[in-house]
Amino acid sequence: MPKVTRLGHVGLYVRDIEVMKEFYADFLGLTVTDRDERRVFLSGRPDEEHHELLLAQNDEHHTDPQQISFPVETLGELREFYTQILERGYHIDHVNNHGNAFGCYFHDPESNRVEVYWHTGLDWPQPYGVPVDLSLSEEELMQVLEDMKASISA
Repeated sequence: MPKVTRLGHVGLYVRDIEVMKEFYADFLGLTVTDRDERRVFLSGRPDEEHHELLLAQNDEHHTDPQQISFPVETLGELREFYTQILERGYHIDHVNNHGNAFGCYFHDPESNRVEVYWHTGLDWPQPYGVPVDLSLSEEELMQVLEDMKASISA
C-alpha cells in the first residue's frame, strides 16, 4: 500500500496578505519563495522544499483558525521568540513542557494558533504537557529536563 513520506505544505486562506506575510516571513523567519498579488509561498527550508506554507488572500473563503507548529534549533531561540511574542502583544494560549519539546502556543494576526517549539532530546511518552516558564534561564530550564531524566531512573 502506498504511503506519504511527510507533510509537504499547508494552505491558509487569509484576509490581509501583507500582514500575514509580515508575520510568517518577517517575524517567524520563513523565506518567501514566490508570490503574486494574492498568494505568498513560504518555506523554512527553501533549498529542500519550495513551500511549506501557502497564504492565499480570499475575500469569499476563510480558513477557520487552525494550529501550525514550527521547530527552532535552540532553547535560546525559543526563549527569544517568547520575549518577542510578549513584546509584540500576541495572545499566548500557553507554554508547555511536553517532555520531548518545550512549546509556546500563541495566535497569529488572524487568530490561527501558532506553536514555536524546541526539541529537548528527551524521549518522553505522549501525550504529556505541564506548564513551563520560558522566562527562566537556560540553566534553570535544562535543570527541569535533568529532573525529568532523574525521575525515569528512580
